[in-house]
Amino acid sequence: MVKIGMMIGDRYEILEKIGTGGMSDVYKAKCHKLNRFVAIKVLKQEFSENANFVSKFRTEAQAAAGLMHPNIVNVYDVGEENGIYYIVMELVEGITLKKYIEKKARLSFKEAVSIAIQVSMGIEAAHNNHIIHRDIKPQNIIISKDGKVKVTDFGIAKAATSNTITSNVMGSVHYTSPEQARGGYSDEKSDVYSLGITIFEMLTGRVPFNGETTVAIAIKHIQEELPSPKEFVPEIPASVEGIVLKCCQKSPDRRYQNMQELIADLKQSLMNPEEFVVQNDPDMEGGTRKVSPGEIEQIRRSAYHDEREYEERDEPMRLRSDSEEMYENEEEYEEEDDYDYNPRMEKVTTILALVGGVVFCVVAVILAIKVFGGSGGENESSGGPIITSESGDESSEPETVKMPVVKGKSVEVARNELTELGIRSEVEYEETEEAEAGIVIGSSAEPGTEITVGSTVTLKASLGPQGVEVESVSGQTYEDAYGILTAQGFTVKKEEAASDDVPEGRIITQTPSAGTKVPKGTNITVTVSLGREKVRVPKLLGESEQDGTVAAIEAGLQIGSEISYVYNNEYEEGLICYQSYSYGSYVDPDTVIEIKVSQGPAPDTYQCNISIEAPSVEEAPDYVQGMEVSVKLETDDGKVLLETVTSSFPQAANYYGLSAAGGTLTMSYNVTVEGSTSTDPETGEEITIPGTTENKSFTRRVTFTKE
Repeated sequence: MVKIGMMIGDRYEILEKIGTGGMSDVYKAKCHKLNRFVAIKVLKQEFSENANFVSKFRTEAQAAAGLMHPNIVNVYDVGEENGIYYIVMELVEGITLKKYIEKKARLSFKEAVSIAIQVSMGIEAAHNNHIIHRDIKPQNIIISKDGKVKVTDFGIAKAATSNTITSNVMGSVHYTSPEQARGGYSDEKSDVYSLGITIFEMLTGRVPFNGETTVAIAIKHIQEELPSPKEFVPEIPASVEGIVLKCCQKSPDRRYQNMQELIADLKQSLMNPEEFVVQNDPDMEGGTRKVSPGEIEQIRRSAYHDEREYEERDEPMRLRSDSEEMYENEEEYEEEDDYDYNPRMEKVTTILALVGGVVFCVVAVILAIKVFGGSGGENESSGGPIITSESGDESSEPETVKMPVVKGKSVEVARNELTELGIRSEVEYEETEEAEAGIVIGSSAEPGTEITVGSTVTLKASLGPQGVEVESVSGQTYEDAYGILTAQGFTVKKEEAASDDVPEGRIITQTPSAGTKVPKGTNITVTVSLGREKVRVPKLLGESEQDGTVAAIEAGLQIGSEISYVYNNEYEEGLICYQSYSYGSYVDPDTVIEIKVSQGPAPDTYQCNISIEAPSVEEAPDYVQGMEVSVKLETDDGKVLLETVTSSFPQAANYYGLSAAGGTLTMSYNVTVEGSTSTDPETGEEITIPGTTENKSFTRRVTFTKE
C-alpha cells in the first residue's frame, strides 16, 4: 500500500496522488538523490499478483526506459519494493489531450494537425527502437503548460495486451485497430490506426464508433466503414479528411506504412489543404466493381480519346522494377531541389495515372462490347460507344435520372444512393429536434424530379437536438452555477483546482465552454477554485536555525521575526525544536512559520523552603528577644533572595527555580553598652564614660532542595 510521505527505493518521497487509471495509480514524488520532482506509476494490486504480467511489464518498461525524445514522457527508472511495482517517469505539468478536447469541444484543423505531427514524431522514435505503443488515445497524450505534446505509457500497453485483461482495464476500445479487436497480430500500423481515430476526435469532438458495450464497438471497428469527419465538420480540408481515412483503413496494407509517410502528409496539409493524399488500394488492381450511370457517361465522352492517347504515347509504362529503381535514386533528386517539392509523390502519381489509364480503357472496351456488342453496322465502325435514349435515337441531350427519396435515411446511405445514380452531393447540417444527428431531413431536389447525371444535390442533415447554448458561469459560486446550468437542462459535474486569480469557491472554467450549443442533458464540468495553490510545509525540526530558514524561504514561506530560544532535552543546542505548522501540511504561500531554537537540555533547578528562626545563644549570646535583626539570604551564585529587618521570628522563605544548590543566611543586630562614672583618685575629679553601640553578626549555611 502506497501512502503519502513514504519513501520508495530509498530515494523517492511520495508527495501526493495525481491520477488513477485502469491498471495503475500515479503519484507526484521527489527524487532526493537528484533533487527533482517525478511521476511514479504504481501497478494496482490485482496486476502485481500476476507473475506473468509483472515479468512482461518489467521487460517492456525497461525497454521504454531507453527512449529519449522531446515528444515522449521519458521513463527514468523501473523497480519493485515490498510487492510494489513502479515506473518512475518525467513529471509533465499540463492536461491530457482528452481533457483539452473536452474543454474546446473540438480543435481547428491546423491545431489538430500540429498536435498530430508532434505525436507522430514521438511514436516514430519509439518505432525506430522497435517499440509499439498499442494504446494510442487522447488519454495517453499530454499537452504541457508550454504547449509541448508528449506521448506517455510506452511499454505498459504491450505488457497488458500480452495477457488476458478486460477491456475496461485496457482503456477505451474506441481507438483500437481492427486487428487488435480480433485479437490478432498488431504492429506499427496499429498505432497508425489509433492515431487516425485520435485525429478524428480532435477534428470533430467525438469518436467515430460508439456502442452500448465494448464488444459492440470492437465489431464496428472490424465491420463498419469509418464515417468521413467532413460529415460532422464540413469545413475540414479534403487533404486532412484523406489523411484520417487513410490512417483508419481496415486493412493495415492500405494505411500509412510508417510514421515518416504520415508526418510528410500532415506537414503538407498545412501548406496545401487541397486533396493530395494517395490511398493505398492493392486489392483493386485486379478487382471488379459496379459502374454507376455517371461513370458510364464519363466513359462515353472520354474512352475514345484516352485509347488514342495511349496508343500514341512514346513513353513505355514503368514496371515495378523501374519504380523501385526510381525510389532508390530519390535522395539525389531531393538534394538537387531547393523548393518545396516532393519527387516521390510526382512519380507515384505518374505511375498510378498510367496504370489507371490502361485499366480505364480496358473497362471502357468491355462495357462497350457488353452494351453495344449486338447493334452491328454503324456502331461497330464508330470508333467508340454510343449511348442512346430510351426511344433508340442517338441522343446529344444530357442523361437524367429520377431523384430518389432520401429523407429519413442516414447521410452515408443517401450519398451512396445518389453516387450510384451518378449524382454528386453536398451536405448542410442544421440543428433540429425532429431527427437524430446524421439523418437527412430534406434536399434541394424533390423526390421524383429529373436530375441531370453529374449534377450536384444538396442534402440537409440533422445535427441532432443541440439547440441549447451553454450559459457562462465563470466567476459564479458553485451553488449559483449549479442552479443556472440545471435550469437549462444540463447535469453538472464538480472538479476543484487551485487558482491564483479566482477567489476560493468561484468557478474557474467550464466544459463545454460558454456559448457552445449542446443537447439537453449534457454533463457540464465546472472547475471550482480552491484559492491560491497551497505550499507544502518542509521539515524544519532538527535543522539549524540558518538551514531551516533557507528551507522555509525556498518553499515560499516566511520565518517569524521573533525567534524563541528555549531549553529542550530532545534537540541539541542550536537546532530548531518547534515549528508552528507541521511537516507535510499545506498552507498558503508566504505563510509565517514561528520557530523555537533549542538551548540544549535544561539545567537542574532547586527550591528553597525554610523557616528562619531567631538567633540562638550559641550564635548570638548578646541577642535579646525583641531586638531588630537584619536578615539577608543570598544564593551561592550571588542572587539575593531576601533582605529585610525584622524582630519577629520565625520568618518564612519560599523560593523556586533556583540555579544554585544552596546559599548563605546572614543575620546582624546591634548591642548597646551603657556608660559609667568614676572619680580620679589624684584629683578627686569625677569622670563619665559614655555608652556605646556595637553591631554583631553571624551566618548560617542553607541547603536547597532539588526540584
